[in-house]
Amino acid sequence: MTLLEKTRKNIDGLDIEAMERARKRWDSVAKPLKSLGLLEDAMIQIAGITGNSQIEIKKKAVVIFCGDNGIVEEGVTQTGQEVTAVVTENFSKGDSCVCIMAEKAGAWVFPVDIGVKRELSGYGHFAEGRDRLICDKAETAFPIRYPIWKQKLMDGTRNFTKEPAMDREIAIKAVETGIRLVGLLKERGYQIIATGEMGIGNTTTSSAVSAALLGVPPEMVTGRGAGLSTEGLKRKRKVIHQGLSLWKPDPEDGIDVIAKVGGLDLAGLTGIYLGGACYRVPVVVDGFISSVSALAAVSLCSMSRYYMIASHASAETAGELVLDALGLKPIIYGNMCLGEGTGAVALLPVLDMAAAVYNRMSTFSQIQIREYQPLI
Repeated sequence: MTLLEKTRKNIDGLDIEAMERARKRWDSVAKPLKSLGLLEDAMIQIAGITGNSQIEIKKKAVVIFCGDNGIVEEGVTQTGQEVTAVVTENFSKGDSCVCIMAEKAGAWVFPVDIGVKRELSGYGHFAEGRDRLICDKAETAFPIRYPIWKQKLMDGTRNFTKEPAMDREIAIKAVETGIRLVGLLKERGYQIIATGEMGIGNTTTSSAVSAALLGVPPEMVTGRGAGLSTEGLKRKRKVIHQGLSLWKPDPEDGIDVIAKVGGLDLAGLTGIYLGGACYRVPVVVDGFISSVSALAAVSLCSMSRYYMIASHASAETAGELVLDALGLKPIIYGNMCLGEGTGAVALLPVLDMAAAVYNRMSTFSQIQIREYQPLI
């Protein structure tokens, strides 16, 4: 049995008893009932995920899967493919939007090279007894803050207007990479994972995957990405139509869809969601690209959706559409569409505040005030 098969088999439902204890705790807190809205729901969900109504999310990880996409050959992006490698190395330096935000949020960044076209500076490994990656080389071209976990499966995917993006076996290995990483992080005490990605061309792959999984025309799910012109947008939609017509991916099989028109970063994130459900670690969904990976995970195991927390509604064309399909309600409406995991990381301090109120706030009985009663 493969790791993917074992993982799907081991995913179970949320702990209802822990959720009920968390719900009662909220109702006893000295404030109007349900007045923290989705923040209360998130704490109850985390109790169900972990099986513990004592909420603790102090140790946070940000996982960013990085990979190149062969579809860039079709002129669907404003920048060149070389940007993927540059930005991935910037993650390792701590010099990117998400890294700066993660530092403020008290989260550690784990960049993963799952398919960047060139070799990078700053690779690292998980050492026994260490909770973070250790850099492989004593000296690099620049100081390394967040070593890159090298799990390169291809030097970027293939152009899906000419051949499938990757072999099915590669797609499975990419998903299993995400699953393994969750296991490693769980062993090291990480209590919540925020998802991120980097790969020039990945709004094209995400739009193709979402169109296939949702059974909708590409026009409904394809936006301008990082600033395409109107002509560029037309070309992008045409390319997606072409790939879907050629390979006819199976909407009931996320692996098939990703292998034919997706990306390695999407596959890795799909594994993160499945791993989160298997190892009972809450996973925060970032924006459009991360949520499309979540869709693929749900196509492989419907129960995995209960282990996902939506951070924000992406400003991308299909941002809310995909979340609706997942049955997830975003907590933040910030008109964001940067990617990298920035939206997911932005939610982490908000969850910290909710957990602080949940854990520390006095109850009605403690301050001798009559409790609020539910109104019919």
